[in-house]
Amino acid sequence: MNIVEPIRKKRELKKIENILRKQNLRDLVLFTVGTNCGLRISDILSLNVKDVQGKDYISIIEKKTGKYKRFPINSKLKPMFAKFTQNRDADEPLFISVFHNRMERTQCYRIINEACRKAGINCKVGTHTLRKTFGYHHYQKFKDVAVLQKIFNHSSPQVTLRYIGIDQDMIDKSYNNFIL
Repeated sequence: MNIVEPIRKKRELKKIENILRKQNLRDLVLFTVGTNCGLRISDILSLNVKDVQGKDYISIIEKKTGKYKRFPINSKLKPMFAKFTQNRDADEPLFISVFHNRMERTQCYRIINEACRKAGINCKVGTHTLRKTFGYHHYQKFKDVAVLQKIFNHSSPQVTLRYIGIDQDMIDKSYNNFIL
């Protein structure tokens, strides 16, 4: 199994957003949902227009866990959703492929990898990078592993810290600051 990493630098996130903005709105919204909501790609791709159009919250049943999840749509996503869903049928998938059907994770993987490559990011990336990036930056801002553990439905704080790469960051810092 390949383990992907979060995108740790905010300036790299901005670079990716600028690249995707030039490509198309769909790819930018996909990336922004992933990095701002912390959903698994399977849950992102399951969204329909009616799940976000004119809403303040997103409510889903997680595919992996079968658990109910509800969270607010933040101020960055709200206007993006308004523009992206304008004049669209409420029952259609939020993210549509070029073949006019629901996007698949392989297409998302290619979009994310290509954008990261263009941005000069050379860490291991994949669709799960979006979720891990959300977790990493959420932890950096709030330093509350308990809330993040609950958001991710993890069994322990240690699992959450390892998942978002904080454990490795702490180990690296420890090694770099230890000289005999």
